[in-house]
Amino acid sequence: MAKKAKPPTTTNNNPSSSTSTTSSPPTPKPKPATAINTRHILCSKHSKKEDALAKLRSGARFDDVAREFSEDKARQGGSLGWKTRGSLDAGYETVAYGLEVSGVGSPKWGEVKTGFGYHVVMVEGRR
Repeated sequence: MAKKAKPPTTTNNNPSSSTSTTSSPPTPKPKPATAINTRHILCSKHSKKEDALAKLRSGARFDDVAREFSEDKARQGGSLGWKTRGSLDAGYETVAYGLEVSGVGSPKWGEVKTGFGYHVVMVEGRR
């Protein structure tokens, strides 16, 4: 008798849940939200985005890295403020709504390329 293949799964780190999911990234699935408070670092070149990520990985604050590397209006440390679902680029939203809430001092970020360039995305709040 042949072994039965297991379906691919990712770990669900939510202790209150006993199921695993097959369609989300390997981080706990955030609570559903209709709006997020988001920050980003926007770079037109992949190499510049990689430089920004290196700074983040070394422990730099997200808002400081955004002021240094972002090529848009990053005077507020990359803050885009509260955005409702459907008001951002679809690729950006997919990444942003899939992220856990974190702070600028210890950010949890995602990456996405859109028509605007390369984004490093973090979420500060959900509602």
